[in-house]
Amino acid sequence: MGKVVLLCGSPRLEGNTAQVLEECAAVLEREGIATEIVLLAEMHIRSCTACGLCTGGACALDDGLNAIIEKVREADGFIVGTPVYFGTARGDVLAALQRIGMVSMSSDAFLSRKVGGPIVVARRGGHTATLQELWMFFLINDMIVPGSTYWNMVFGLAPGEARNDEEGIRTVRRFAENVAFLVRKLE
Repeated sequence: MGKVVLLCGSPRLEGNTAQVLEECAAVLEREGIATEIVLLAEMHIRSCTACGLCTGGACALDDGLNAIIEKVREADGFIVGTPVYFGTARGDVLAALQRIGMVSMSSDAFLSRKVGGPIVVARRGGHTATLQELWMFFLINDMIVPGSTYWNMVFGLAPGEARNDEEGIRTVRRFAENVAFLVRKLE
């Protein structure tokens, strides 16, 4: 059975982004893929310092990100969910992704050919710019990014509102089905 790690970049443990990732994980589980949701809200992720010490497969900064790196290294897929703040992904999400990517590129290329992609949640706008920003992480790390019936974006402000975005949730569910399909094909 394959496994997908879902990184939740929301500071709200039960906010819309977390709820959307739970929907995504439920579909993956139904499709026979094990999941683990990792919450950045419980961490204080620092930015990459460009120290160059990650060639051994771990980041030199000791803030808990290496535990996430190990989870991703062992998984078959990696999905990142973030709320949109001021038209971009949250800063700690970008810091985490830059460091995860740097460790992968500087050591064993563990991200190469993993299946995954981004999911973004916002009140009104900034979705597509944030998706494009995050897709660059997946593509430069030689990952396989499946599509869906629309972009992986969901609308909502107050916790729970995102579940009312029927098209957004349907899109995320189809994305999860496609991730599961590809993970199984690559096994």
